Amino acid sequence: MSIMRKIIYNMGYFFAESKKIIQSNLMSNVLTVISIGLIFFIFSMVITGLKISNRMMEIIQKDAEIQIHYDDKMSDDKVEELLERIKGLDGVLDTWIVDEEEAYRRMEDVLGKEADILKLFDENPFSPFIEAKIDLAYMDSVFNKLEHLEGVQYIRDNREILERIKNISGILGILGSLIAAAVAVSTFITVSHIIRQGIYNNREQINTLRLLGAPEPFIGFPFMLEGLILTLAGGLLTAILTVFSINGFYSLVATPLPFIPLPPREHLIEFMILVITCLSAILGIGGSLFGISSARKS
Repeated sequence: MSIMRKIIYNMGYFFAESKKIIQSNLMSNVLTVISIGLIFFIFSMVITGLKISNRMMEIIQKDAEIQIHYDDKMSDDKVEELLERIKGLDGVLDTWIVDEEEAYRRMEDVLGKEADILKLFDENPFSPFIEAKIDLAYMDSVFNKLEHLEGVQYIRDNREILERIKNISGILGILGSLIAAAVAVSTFITVSHIIRQGIYNNREQINTLRLLGAPEPFIGFPFMLEGLILTLAGGLLTAILTVFSINGFYSLVATPLPFIPLPPREHLIEFMILVITCLSAILGIGGSLFGISSARKS
């Protein structure tokens, strides 16, 4: 009989033994589940924040627009020629002209209740300009080329804001990696300690099984199941907290501020549950095997 068939055949026994092991030190195991759940929850919040910031960055990159102001003394033909030259630059996705009336309307929207101040001007104080949508990957190259085009007076862009968002996204990425490493190490150590303690508490039963000729994998499998169950239970607690947190965040932010480019709530929840489940299983099995291995050597 193959090893896999033996495991499946004895699965009922393995689960019964794992249940006994968990119940033998129930309070300690419950606290372990809560600790693992809270550790995973911190990790899930960082990953959620990273996903949201990446989504915002993607949307901003797609909608990155700059204003190119040109000499208002240029003829219409020269303006059209400049428009075509800008459109032909690498990294420029689209271009169009914003006339004086459109510029005036935009400023009214920006000023809101204070827009009455514009009525103090006898004439429209705004000049037409060219607006261009660019690929941020070519941002520096586009700016350098635009500055050398004849007729271009100055360029208004949101480069500083974009750079800050990039920096924030990078910081969240580093923070996420550090927290992921901390979660992995702390969970690994916690699970391996619990397994070692379980093996120590059941050493007489283990010695009896060894005298009866039971192989080491047969003896160790219930303890591995114990570690897996504990981490999956912690992961389940984390998943519940994460779902409540994401729903709460979307209710507070997405409903009153629908223009904020958040990722779809359902996709984000599904992704986080998948990450938490996989992480729980991997760390549970890995920590258990390490605990079993170290207990044999001691």
